[in-house]
Amino acid sequence: MVADFISSVFSPIIPALAGAGMVKALLAVLITFKVISQTSQSYIILNMIGDGTFSFLPILLAFTTAQKLKTNPFLAAAVAAIMVHPTRATLVDAGKPIYLFNVIPLYAVKYTGTVIPIILVILLQVPIERFLNRVIPQAVRIVFAPMLLFIIMGILSLSIVGPLGDFVGSSLTQIFTWLGTNASWAPPFILGGFYSILVVFGLHHSLAPIGFIQLSQMGYDSLFGPGVLLANIGQGTSAFIVGLLSKNSKTKQIGTSTGITALMGVSEPAMYGINFPKKYPLIAGAIGGACGGLLAGITSTRRFATGSSGLPAVMMYIGDNTMIYFYQIIASILITMTVTSIATVILFKKFETNNDSKESPSQFKNLHISGTNDEIAAPVAGKVVALSAVNDDVFSNKLLGDGIAIEPTDDHIHAPFDGKVTALFPTNHAIGLTSNNGTELLIHIGINTVELKGKYYSPQIQLGNTVTKGQLLMQVDFKAIKQAGYDIITPIILTNTKSNIQKNNQSEVVSGDVLLTL
Repeated sequence: MVADFISSVFSPIIPALAGAGMVKALLAVLITFKVISQTSQSYIILNMIGDGTFSFLPILLAFTTAQKLKTNPFLAAAVAAIMVHPTRATLVDAGKPIYLFNVIPLYAVKYTGTVIPIILVILLQVPIERFLNRVIPQAVRIVFAPMLLFIIMGILSLSIVGPLGDFVGSSLTQIFTWLGTNASWAPPFILGGFYSILVVFGLHHSLAPIGFIQLSQMGYDSLFGPGVLLANIGQGTSAFIVGLLSKNSKTKQIGTSTGITALMGVSEPAMYGINFPKKYPLIAGAIGGACGGLLAGITSTRRFATGSSGLPAVMMYIGDNTMIYFYQIIASILITMTVTSIATVILFKKFETNNDSKESPSQFKNLHISGTNDEIAAPVAGKVVALSAVNDDVFSNKLLGDGIAIEPTDDHIHAPFDGKVTALFPTNHAIGLTSNNGTELLIHIGINTVELKGKYYSPQIQLGNTVTKGQLLMQVDFKAIKQAGYDIITPIILTNTKSNIQKNNQSEVVSGDVLLTL
């Protein structure tokens, strides 16, 4: 729960961290190749541009933490500004004891770039702010509530809560140091092998704070970043190799395109489109990721910024005025890709010899699609939208199959035909169904909603259940999903045929209307 909370408050600021990190990486390259010197004004200015986000990270975290806790984010940011004020740093640098009213000790701790202290401060600020808003008359609340809040939280953050957070952070630093000295191989090895499996079950977000916290405490991340990068490289390579080897045109298209996407850092399309359904590419990618992770761990490979975990991220491994970590991550990537490729080819020959033949009429006959006149009813009421208009390349380019999309106006998802539930993702955002005639259908409820980890979804069925047309499958709070910033458009995808599909020409449907006919 704690890790999930920290991850959720970090998520909105990842683009800022990634951008700043890439500026720092560029600066490291310029220094390494002696384009600029560390004493030049150019260095000072570029370093300021890259350092600003990290130095004032507590202000950004205060804002997102307050949003998460549904309190005033601007007051939270103002309290964080107190903690990172330059005057505070000047007092600390003076090396003298700091007291308020000669009584209250304000411990000599700097909070620029820290994570734990500000989160603890905002957790305490929330009940205090709500108490002040409740007891102060409305006529003077706008003036006196913020004033009292700043005084109370300013004192508490600098005297008790902030130092407590610094102690927690220092303890974590000791743990990170111990791991780096005694078991540096373990985290990248484990994450390289198993991280992608956690992605399938929506559990990967809980691990991200490890990298954030180590980066803020030590200036580098050797535990989380390398393993995750190599896990994505492994899964991307396995999907890409399957696409190259396959004679099935659909598998070839999905594998090569989603494989490249995973190599760039977004593994979900490859995981859901190829690796998880076929299983063996998932295993091959995990083996390769673990082998690359082992090398990265043994050599204590470090990244100096956070951002996308794909090939572009190698720039983040340039730092400490050396290129050694960059060379190490390149070597780890090459090992991952090589081992994954070999494992994928071996497993492909074992599992696909009889199953991945070129498309033929007999193949579709075996699927009981041709001539069955299967009617697929609209699973939810709403506006009918062409797949090409869906804001996700996996669907708009029909990488998973042809179909149609609906922008829901109702919170109930119903069975579009008689059949069986053949897939129900742990995050409940997608349902796979197979009709009694063999039609395979994917109902993907919203775009990127895997990130919600099941929140706002209430399944009424279980994997393996037999369902009848019109039966309630899922209750969804689409209003809450929209408020959380996600697109609620719901693609309805036929995953095992692209021929003889007749689409409903209506602009709007209600649940039960004929949507597609085969």
